Amino acid sequence: MASTGRIDKVLLFAIIMIALLGVVFVYSATYSFTGQGDGLNPLVIKQIAWVLVGFLFLFIIANTDHLKILNFAYLAYGLNIAALVFLLLFGGERYGARRWLVLGPISLQPSEFVKITIILALAYFLGERKERIASGDTFIKALLFVVPAAVLIFLQPDLGTASVLVPIAFAILFVCGARIKHILSIAAAGLLSAPIFWHLLKDYQKNRLMVFINPDLDPLGAGYTIIQSKIAIGSGGLFGKGWLNGTQNYLRFLPERHTDFIFSVIGEEWGYMGAIMLIGLYAVIIARGIRIASGTNDVYGKVIAVGVVTLIAFQVIVNISMTIGLMPVVGLPLPAISYGGSSTIVALIGAGLLLSVSRRAN
Repeated sequence: MASTGRIDKVLLFAIIMIALLGVVFVYSATYSFTGQGDGLNPLVIKQIAWVLVGFLFLFIIANTDHLKILNFAYLAYGLNIAALVFLLLFGGERYGARRWLVLGPISLQPSEFVKITIILALAYFLGERKERIASGDTFIKALLFVVPAAVLIFLQPDLGTASVLVPIAFAILFVCGARIKHILSIAAAGLLSAPIFWHLLKDYQKNRLMVFINPDLDPLGAGYTIIQSKIAIGSGGLFGKGWLNGTQNYLRFLPERHTDFIFSVIGEEWGYMGAIMLIGLYAVIIARGIRIASGTNDVYGKVIAVGVVTLIAFQVIVNISMTIGLMPVVGLPLPAISYGGSSTIVALIGAGLLLSVSRRAN
């Protein structure tokens, strides 16, 4: 059965605007790579292609009953786990990590797709046990869905992506009726194991956490990016320096400006007002997602909506916070804005799932 309700035009508009702005910002962030008169940067062309592919998935999913999609939830999650295992055993290293699955000219990041497949797997699992969600047995089994993916992603190593899965699982379980004492018990156990966790981190991850406390500890190394990021955003002022006029960006003082630190480019060139407008668009998506989750009595749809909203909200909060020095650098992209095929497609797939749940709830 296809979704037959009206499409949420406000939600769709916000998604389209963010994806289009993402292309504009990637163009600006990569402008100094080629200089004037050399045509579009290949990275911009790739981003446009990924946005188009992402919207193709979005419209297919938005017009498909999410219950039909859930029939393939376990299969999709299983294949995703298999891809992570393959990368860990046989994947080639890039930038010191094994995150990318190379298929000819295309590079995919399976850890990005886990963000969606884990939501679908939990939706199917909890939907089948909606009468027993509050039980400790269901709570533990639901968390066990998350553990294999989180461990495999952490071993790549990719602390940022692994950390996303925790709030997704907790938010879903909380909204679906899990007992607070179960959630608090796991959270407490996590805090108590922090010393053990610290020793499992790579040296560069430890450095990132240390420079978060004091960026001047290593101003030319691990602290360099965050220092330059704060300079870029602060220099943007109220209205920014204007598109393509950011000195931190154009003169290449700001590393990773087209990926994890693209918000720094936005802050420098578009200023406080431009940044607030972008945050406002994300707020629209999050608010509509919360409305969809609260407006459906379907446990399957509620889990999907809560999972996608948590995914988007968490990444937006962490990404922006790390660019202004309020959180350590963990390498999370800004959804549908940062350059990257897998992350862009996943963000638009998540939006498609929200639209699908919304249409069936109407």
